[in-house]
Amino acid sequence: MRFQIPQFIDVEDKIFGPLTLKQFIYVAGGAAAAVVSVMFFGIFFGLVLAAPIVILSAALAFYKVNNRPFIHMLESAFKYTTKSKLYIWQKKETESEEEREEKEYNPLSVPNLSNSKLKDMNWELDVKKKEDEKLNKV
Repeated sequence: MRFQIPQFIDVEDKIFGPLTLKQFIYVAGGAAAAVVSVMFFGIFFGLVLAAPIVILSAALAFYKVNNRPFIHMLESAFKYTTKSKLYIWQKKETESEEEREEKEYNPLSVPNLSNSKLKDMNWELDVKKKEDEKLNKV
C-alpha cells in the first residue's frame, strides 16, 4: 500500500486570502485599535495614538528578523530586560617595563624540542643572538 506523506508541514495554511490566521488576527487587532482610538479621541489625536499600534501590528504580521517572526524578537527583548544580569569585572594590574621584558624573553618558556641538552642550549643561544642583533639594528 502506498501512503501519501505530508509535505510543507512547517508552512502555515492561508485561511483569509493571502493571510494566515495569526497574520489576520494581528492585522484585525491593529485595525480595531485604530478605529476605537479615532472614535474616542477624534481624528487627529486618534491617528496619533493609532499610528504606533498599526505599525506594531503590521510588524507582527509581516516582518521577519533572521527568518523568524517579529514576536520572537519582542519576546527575547522582554526577557532580556526583565531578567537579572550578572556583570563580572576583573581589575587588570599594571605592569612595570622590567616585568614586561622578563615576560617577553623567559628561558623557561623555550620548548623542549629534543632530549639532548646540548641542542637545547644551542637553540637558546641562537635565539638570544638573533634578539641581540635585532636590538642593535634599531
